[in-house]
Amino acid sequence: MDKDTYSPDAVSTDDMVRRLREDLIDSYDEELELEFEDLDSTAGMRLPDGTLDDGLAARRNHRRAYFRELVRLQGELIKLQDWVVTTRQKVVILFEGRDAAGKGGAIKRITQRLNPRVCRVAALPAPNDRERTQWYFQRYVSHLPAGGEMVLFDRSWYNRAGVERVMGFCNDDEYEEFFRSVPEFERMLVRSGIHVMKYWFSITDDEQHSRFLSRIHDPLKQWKLSPMDLESRRRWEEYTKAKEVMLTRTHIPEAPWWVVQADDKKRARLNCIAHLLAQFPYEEVAHLPITLPPRERHPDYFRQPVPDSLIVPEVY
Repeated sequence: MDKDTYSPDAVSTDDMVRRLREDLIDSYDEELELEFEDLDSTAGMRLPDGTLDDGLAARRNHRRAYFRELVRLQGELIKLQDWVVTTRQKVVILFEGRDAAGKGGAIKRITQRLNPRVCRVAALPAPNDRERTQWYFQRYVSHLPAGGEMVLFDRSWYNRAGVERVMGFCNDDEYEEFFRSVPEFERMLVRSGIHVMKYWFSITDDEQHSRFLSRIHDPLKQWKLSPMDLESRRRWEEYTKAKEVMLTRTHIPEAPWWVVQADDKKRARLNCIAHLLAQFPYEEVAHLPITLPPRERHPDYFRQPVPDSLIVPEVY
């Protein structure tokens, strides 16, 4: 679970620089993951005197091991996807956690190689005026899967137990009604044949602090920070209390909570995917061999030239 005591003085400058550096490397790794096959096989880097940087070599070996295991797990996810389609399974996976806990990164790795028509992400914005007058779960119901589909909720109906409670967006009666309703709502989903899985990504106080700093100083990540995120940082302890109540009151046998230790992003992703795969009795689905048909050619066919005005300039 989260560690709720933190002192900025406890984190040295060197440690903070290390964390920011590792976070930047992780961003680069996102771009490398789809081109894993092109990574060179050099484990370390030669220094000017010809020696090998052992620290760099260890980090490279760690990253390469991560890439290999991620690709292997993604191969299993494709088998799971095929099984879901063939057997017409309905799967819902909720991803919850503090801001910057790594939910989005885990979701990206799960969906990275899957068919978006089978596995889709639901990331709902704040409810509008009309939605606020609806039954609380109504706007989520429309995103539930049909047979042969998987839906990953990047935050979910548990907003009411977290951000809405802490920020005062719901009153006490609405909050209590949520806890009365959500177990029955999820039991109904399970009875209807939907697999419901709930993951909480847990990070420590100082880890969130360093990830927020990384977002502040990285122009490519600043969009991830909102005034709500900054306020959630100030209210760390209130979020901790809300999370503890939520896990206690909504952990049911039909749809239990699973806590992912997420201070190490790469380990968290691998652990989450491996656990997800272990929850299903999927089997590899046999596919007929694929044969590429010959291209038909007709002597009267003439390909029209594309006007230069339509061509994208080759800047690169």
